[in-house]
Amino acid sequence: MTIDELNRLFGASNPIIGMLHLRPLPGSPRGEPLATTRERMLEDLDALIRGGVDGVILENYGDAPYYPGRVPAHTISCLTRLALEVREMTSRPLGINVLRSDGIGALAVAAAVGAEFIRVNVYTGIRVSGEGLIQGNAYEIQRYRRELGVDVKVFADVDVKHSTGVGSVDLADEVTETILRGRADAVIVSGKATGSETRLEDIRRAKKSAGSTPVLAGSGVTYETVAETLRWADGDIVGTGFKVGGVTDNPVDQEAVRKLMETARTGVG
Repeated sequence: MTIDELNRLFGASNPIIGMLHLRPLPGSPRGEPLATTRERMLEDLDALIRGGVDGVILENYGDAPYYPGRVPAHTISCLTRLALEVREMTSRPLGINVLRSDGIGALAVAAAVGAEFIRVNVYTGIRVSGEGLIQGNAYEIQRYRRELGVDVKVFADVDVKHSTGVGSVDLADEVTETILRGRADAVIVSGKATGSETRLEDIRRAKKSAGSTPVLAGSGVTYETVAETLRWADGDIVGTGFKVGGVTDNPVDQEAVRKLMETARTGVG
């Protein structure tokens, strides 16, 4: 995927993608009735759409602690049910992220509901995380996509938050590996944790290695930082910055969405 193709997909230059952080799904440690999760999701989705985002990512954020790889069948079923409702509410591009790093599950959901892309937290290499050792499986995801016959784009994290690399891993080398050998369609650079600011220097280094492949900032973007971030990144993924009081677990604040989107489009905070 080129930067021009990314912009065409989202119908905007430097697209802003809003996170739909789901409340705990049934079967997770703090699991709630699916109806409760659905109600909050629809409220957040409405606020994101009215605020003007260019796309959304559906993510089982509330399911912590996460499985390091494949999640149970009931999680995939719940995500598919909810993703279908998102599709009914908006034609904006939809992404699926199954935490902690179930790219196969995300691809299955995306194929079933017609989502445009998936996010994979550990796509190549090996990372040490709170969930343990997570090994990338780009080889499997790419073959599964081919088997399903779907044009679902793969947005892959590099130096992903809440983890450290095994051995000495240079960001520029990881970007090159993720694109050329992993065949990712876009790469995501983030801070060290959810809501933490993505370093501009990391974005610049990733861009230098990515060539024509899009690079997105994946965390910590706010209306105060979005204009500067978009000087370097080809788009932003925003979660915490859209929430009431800037707290990740809170509902989406429509006014915060509108304010950030206006700043992103005008470059004036």
